[in-house]
Amino acid sequence: MAGTVLSVNVGRARKVQHRGRAVPTGIWKAPVEGRVAASATSLDGDEQGDRAGHGGPDQAVYAYAREDYAWWEKELDRALAPGTFGENLTLRGVDVSGARIGERWTIGTTVLEVSSARTPCWKLGLRMDDPGFVKRFGAAGRPGAYLRVVCEGELAAGDGVALVWRPPHNVDMALMSRVCLHDHSRAGELLEADALPGRWRRWAQRRAA
Repeated sequence: MAGTVLSVNVGRARKVQHRGRAVPTGIWKAPVEGRVAASATSLDGDEQGDRAGHGGPDQAVYAYAREDYAWWEKELDRALAPGTFGENLTLRGVDVSGARIGERWTIGTTVLEVSSARTPCWKLGLRMDDPGFVKRFGAAGRPGAYLRVVCEGELAAGDGVALVWRPPHNVDMALMSRVCLHDHSRAGELLEADALPGRWRRWAQRRAA
């Protein structure tokens, strides 16, 4: 794999109305210039509105592929700007949804580890101005990847993305998304990934019991 960072996207949390109450969300993100520091829980200048579902060590960074953007642009018949899916890193030349849990990438001076697939919530529907888009996104099998920051550092648009380690199992983002959203009978397969986040390991253990 020899990919490239097309853009680094961050955003501040804002309040939106949902079911009669104000709810914070950081899904609106936009590209920034220059080198951006990556810490154990987020990128500099980025905020997550709901830390229970986003952010933290297992979801410090979210990546999405430009190739998946191109697919969505055909499906939706419109251009989509980087950051539309709420991702921090828009990548080219990286099969993000085919990345395996636990595989590691170097970008700039950082080392990132793939941790889990995105399971979309209503905020994505709000961002796309289409409540039905959440289901559509989940069915597409193009979930992108949440990443841990294994070695803190800096990254920027134009940096290369190099695969430095890939685990021997076959639990990739597309499979994890399919299991979590559509086929719980295969939950036991997720347990093959040693780097599966604790909350998803507990979920899979309950479903596989």
